[in-house]
Amino acid sequence: MDELLKPIYAFLKCETPDEWITEATKKENLTVVLTDHLVCELKAAQSAMFLIRKYAVDKASGDALLEWLKPFEALIYKREGDWRELADKNKLTKSMIPKSNTPYGQDLIDKMVILIKEELHHFYQVLEIMDEYGIAYQSITPCRYAKGMLRNVKTFEPDALVDKLIVGAYIEARSCERFAKLAPHVDKRLGDFYISLLRSEARHYQDYLKLAQEISEFDISDRVEFFGTVEAELISTLDGDFKFHSGKPITSCTGA
Repeated sequence: MDELLKPIYAFLKCETPDEWITEATKKENLTVVLTDHLVCELKAAQSAMFLIRKYAVDKASGDALLEWLKPFEALIYKREGDWRELADKNKLTKSMIPKSNTPYGQDLIDKMVILIKEELHHFYQVLEIMDEYGIAYQSITPCRYAKGMLRNVKTFEPDALVDKLIVGAYIEARSCERFAKLAPHVDKRLGDFYISLLRSEARHYQDYLKLAQEISEFDISDRVEFFGTVEAELISTLDGDFKFHSGKPITSCTGA
């Protein structure tokens, strides 16, 4: 695990504050940690799906992808369907044709389809754990993290796509780091689950970075550095909304 995490720690500009770990491992916060994790897995799949639809396939294929994702979204946003049936609906394949004027389309599809399938498998696994722990899903508001990153994305292409991929890399890397941080402090069932996620999360961040550099017309090092600074500030500064990707909890710092 140490070898797997070395590149993650080298990539991120700060580690998760101890105060966040303390807050995240409190029994009363298990519900919000698991619920936010669940939603994050769906959002990761949605983000990857958006990239495929916007940059790599025609409208017909994009509409088909939206239909395929609907049962997962309906469960979260409309409380419709039985979560146990979702395991049989994760059948996405790479058999999509990229737009002819998008030279990186197939590579984007190949990497994002794998990511989507894995994120939705993790989504299902979190649902299983929540069921085991007797935690019912309740709607949850997003924290400042993703929005704080995405507001810095450029508005013109292909730079906007490159920035989105770099943001995706940081989100995946931070998730990997936090799973590793949490694992020693939770029960064995949950700890083993978090450890099982590390390899795929580590690969996801690398896939995002590779795609960003392949697509970019310039060296992305400056943008990676820029978003690394933004990300570290969001993680290390005080944050009154405790979530899976939130910053330093105000409650832990004030003793409240």
